[in-house]
Amino acid sequence: MRLLTVLAALLTSLTFSFSTVAEGFRFTAIPDQDESQLQARFGKVARYLERELGVPVTYVPVKSYAAAVTAFRNNQVQLAWFGGLSGVKARDLVSGSRAIAQGYEDQFFKTYLIAHHSSGLLGQSTGDKFPKAIQGKTFTFGSKGSTSGRLMPEFYVRKHLGQAPDKAFDRVGFSGDHSRTIALVQSGAYAVGAVNYKVWERALADGKIDRNKVDVIWQTPAYPDYQWSVRGDVDQRFGAGFADRIQSVLLAIDDPELLEAFPRQSFVKADNDDYRPIRDTAVTIGLIDG
Repeated sequence: MRLLTVLAALLTSLTFSFSTVAEGFRFTAIPDQDESQLQARFGKVARYLERELGVPVTYVPVKSYAAAVTAFRNNQVQLAWFGGLSGVKARDLVSGSRAIAQGYEDQFFKTYLIAHHSSGLLGQSTGDKFPKAIQGKTFTFGSKGSTSGRLMPEFYVRKHLGQAPDKAFDRVGFSGDHSRTIALVQSGAYAVGAVNYKVWERALADGKIDRNKVDVIWQTPAYPDYQWSVRGDVDQRFGAGFADRIQSVLLAIDDPELLEAFPRQSFVKADNDDYRPIRDTAVTIGLIDG
């Protein structure tokens, strides 16, 4: 009987191991831009990780920031490219999870406030001063779960206008992603919007922005944002030291084409403490519990 028990346990172990290899390693990313750009970017990342880690790697697209957090929580993915806020939320849900790498630029990220020419705000430079003339205009954030598209701009709106956004503006929207925010403000559907500065600069370089119609009127102070976060149980599933291997592989990315897809000049080490300011800000405005 004991022999049968040992054999059964061994068979279960082998089945789990083969299943893990067959399923491979899966990762996702917050959908902060249009889907075609994300597929192109993270398809390249998947091929790179597969080659360097020696296991099958699959990019799993999701439809929302919340869906990225849910996929991480439910072990549908083991790694994710999160924004600051979504990373804090996801790591809270999976014991031992940690931020392992961020873009060099993510150490000092920014949000741009952009405005349509009909708002009367273009060309009225306020320097470092918050443009209080946006009060009473229509305003669109990005995703409700976005650090650069919602958390940080809402914090500064509350700080400088002394009101919640639904009180400070004539109408408030949530576009869903940064590319959509730019399109909505450029079309005049909203007078003002909050956008990830990297997405703005990429769209500008790609000739997708008419600065006679829409332009930047203010930028936030710097804050920590995007990062790669890994589940706390990957070593149990893929072998001791696997999380550290992932970190090393991400930090070693030096292919200009792959880095430009983000776009980042390089990746640097990150840890959970780097995102304490994001947690504190989210608590302050009530987006997460203290």
